[in-house]
Amino acid sequence: MKIKDDFYMKEVAGLSIVVPTGDTAEDMNSMINLNETATFLWKQLENDTTKEELIKKLTQEYDVDYKRASQSIDNFISKLDEIGCITL
Repeated sequence: MKIKDDFYMKEVAGLSIVVPTGDTAEDMNSMINLNETATFLWKQLENDTTKEELIKKLTQEYDVDYKRASQSIDNFISKLDEIGCITL
């Protein structure tokens, strides 16, 4: 899994915002705000990675068990897939 090149994250005034670029910006006229955990996962997804690698990193970074990490990642990936900013 990896974030598509048409999207980038920018930190503005302490907030993490995802901005579409190129042709994607014409189709999608909004930005996406990320919370702390989503920002962490987004950064991991800037490079090609697997769900298992994401779970490992999330459980190491935050006090969360495997099952909850897996569910959170599934939800996040599903939302990214809905907006079309990830390659699975």
